[in-house]
Amino acid sequence: MEPRNHGRPSRREEGYIETIYNLIQTHGYARVADISETLNVKPPSVTNMLQKLDKQKYVNYTKYRGVILTAKGTALAKALERRHEALRGFLIMIGVNEETADRDACEIEHRIDHETVKRLATFVEYVQSAPQTPPFFKHFKQYCRTGVRPHQCKSKADGETGC
Repeated sequence: MEPRNHGRPSRREEGYIETIYNLIQTHGYARVADISETLNVKPPSVTNMLQKLDKQKYVNYTKYRGVILTAKGTALAKALERRHEALRGFLIMIGVNEETADRDACEIEHRIDHETVKRLATFVEYVQSAPQTPPFFKHFKQYCRTGVRPHQCKSKADGETGC
């Protein structure tokens, strides 16, 4: 059994909430069979989890009718989506290919502290909104390609850096 983390849902519970959210976004609904197939778990396990999430007020589940997220569940799902996108964006930013970044973000997002994700998201937003790619990213990409550290940049008289 997974330890509870300050009243937050477990990683497994988060995975279900995220899956339900994604199914609803894609198909307009989420059924036990769809969740079972997506998560590769048996339908009785899905039913047990949905009953648990219903008690915790993340979903409204009615047997044989499917499941919908409550406002609480939707808020959590959107927070998980933001976490995923921040991690994915960061991984892509450092040169990880998109498919791997997406897969790894899924693995990391349920294990990393909320404060760390928040800081990473802020960093990604800052870098993405910068007027030009910061020199250290250009240097990092060169280092990844060649294994050689770029030379130190020296400031020019006009305030620009020359590398």
